[in-house]
Amino acid sequence: MKILAAIILLLVDPASGVIHSWTGLHTATTGIKDLPEFVGVNLFDDEVTGNFDSKNNQFEIRQDWVKELGEKYVEDQTKSFRDFTWKFKENLKMIMTEFNQTGDQGVHTLQHMYGCQWEDEDGATDGYSQYGNDGEDFIKLDLKNPDWVTARPQAEIIKQKWNGGEAKYWKKYLEHDCVEWIKKYVMYRSISLERKVPPQVSLLQTDPSSPVVCHATGFYPGKVKISWQKDGQDLHEDVDVGETLPNHDGTFQKRAELKVTPDVWKKNQFTCVVEHKSGDPIHTILTEEKIRTNSAGTEASSS
Repeated sequence: MKILAAIILLLVDPASGVIHSWTGLHTATTGIKDLPEFVGVNLFDDEVTGNFDSKNNQFEIRQDWVKELGEKYVEDQTKSFRDFTWKFKENLKMIMTEFNQTGDQGVHTLQHMYGCQWEDEDGATDGYSQYGNDGEDFIKLDLKNPDWVTARPQAEIIKQKWNGGEAKYWKKYLEHDCVEWIKKYVMYRSISLERKVPPQVSLLQTDPSSPVVCHATGFYPGKVKISWQKDGQDLHEDVDVGETLPNHDGTFQKRAELKVTPDVWKKNQFTCVVEHKSGDPIHTILTEEKIRTNSAGTEASSS
């Protein structure tokens, strides 16, 4: 029991560091008409950060904080994945030849999973690179030697081709380049999560008979709550809250429509409440002076 308690204490010890990971998943296929010949996915700490497929032929970012890396990052990733597309198709053809397979003999796949880990407390690292063919283990890298270890006889010819420069390339990448990227991802994600930009709130209306829109924009991060109140009480009927949408500069916007006639809102106090982690809730009382219309052009203000 003492040993078990010691193990549990070690696992939950808050003084221990955090292990961060980066993973690349690549898949090449043949024989599937509607599926791209190559698909690649990047993951950081098990979170998908971007993906690529040979049909779109363009790398796409999947997490807002990754955008902080800039346009050159997207260009470099796109070029890298395009190179991988050609390389994987050639490798799949070579493997199919070893198995005496042809393109018209059903579906065949080549999968590559590789990545590295970095512990932010003591700097310990680890890495791996392994391939699967048609759903079975095929060949993997022995990072210590470095050498390729085959799981099937047909992988021997691949091992002979890869044991030179290919093995050295992956050893350098997994032990150095990949780890440096992890550190960069940790920094950019941390900066992004700490950034807080408050929303700008406006009251909009197309014409006197249309709904009044409470519009919040320019805020970051994207989680926000917009609600309408009538005389200090939350209003649920006649309110339509839209989805949070991205702006071109990386911030977000959201709107909430209030369906009410001027006769009603002039006799009661209607308030739009915008809650965001950047600060205290913003209360905007609905008055005729604060509404921006197509004809008026007056700025809304917050109180």
